[in-house]
Amino acid sequence: MTASPELGTARTASPDLLRSVFRQHAAGVAVITAAGDRPVGFTATSLNSVAAEPPLISFGVGTSSFSWPVVAEADHVGVHILGEHQQELAATFARSGADRFGPSTYWRNGPEGVPVLDGVLAWLVCRVVARIPAGDHRIVIAEAVVGDPTGAGRPLLYHQGRFTALRD
Repeated sequence: MTASPELGTARTASPDLLRSVFRQHAAGVAVITAAGDRPVGFTATSLNSVAAEPPLISFGVGTSSFSWPVVAEADHVGVHILGEHQQELAATFARSGADRFGPSTYWRNGPEGVPVLDGVLAWLVCRVVARIPAGDHRIVIAEAVVGDPTGAGRPLLYHQGRFTALRD
């Protein structure tokens, strides 16, 4: 018989409980971009590989975020896997009101007009196939169209409420 967790510390589900539990979950850090009247982007730790055939990914985006109106209408999005050297870039794309595509962000117009960030570990341009309501978020499912997995470095992680790197 295996030991069970102490139930005396269990708490009723709430947004705070969910955030507390997921602070214990190390997640890779990505930036999602889309083209609109102006480019938009946000830091995401919800990126997932969904299927290999066809090549599908998913991520969550808050409907109150500045990026959502553009992502809601975009045919394509950019998905960028950040390296441990890109903590400041991750923070810029996570910060409300930040000039995300300002002079300190190196990027170019990529396939399908999607903003593609420079210096990332890997990137994809994906065609949006679904936007699924999920509470105050939408889960976006998109099919990879083109990408580049050849960036150098180690991945950036998010754990305990901060960006961090792998340890040897």
